Amino acid sequence: MHECPFCGAENIPGMDHCDQCGQSLMDLGLPKPASGLERSLYKDRIRSLWPRAPVTVPPHTPVSEVLKILVNNTTGCAMVVEEGKIVGIFTERDALLKLNTQAAEMGARPISEFMTPNPQILSVDDKIAFAVQRMDLGGFRHVPLVDEHGQLTGVISVRDILQYVMQKISTLAGK
Repeated sequence: MHECPFCGAENIPGMDHCDQCGQSLMDLGLPKPASGLERSLYKDRIRSLWPRAPVTVPPHTPVSEVLKILVNNTTGCAMVVEEGKIVGIFTERDALLKLNTQAAEMGARPISEFMTPNPQILSVDDKIAFAVQRMDLGGFRHVPLVDEHGQLTGVISVRDILQYVMQKISTLAGK
């Protein structure tokens, strides 16, 4: 049996994904973490990043209002939520790429027209290494976090992970 490095569940050798958490087991043959930082990334859970409460808006919210909310909350994203479930994410990147210089003209249109639908999500119990991998492969800077019922509980950003890495480097250097 092979132990899943993400959740600790036992899996039959040769499985591509963990039966319990669904994480890829394709890299089990890779070398063990070579440093304390690498070990921490594989061991620590997203909850140790102290995820922020998400800024949420319903899908019919006008673009101009969402942009004001982002500025007023000094955040780079808003979760688009309907009936308690996340249906999309609107980020500063969406504003630049989809609205650009026409933001004022499109200000009355609903955010649902410009959001990224069905964003990748993680749980606070997922490992930080998986968040890094998911963000890198997907090319995104924000990841919504949900509980076991699919309810939105938080959001992490690349900045949160960079702060974690810098804190770990400082801590490990002090040993």
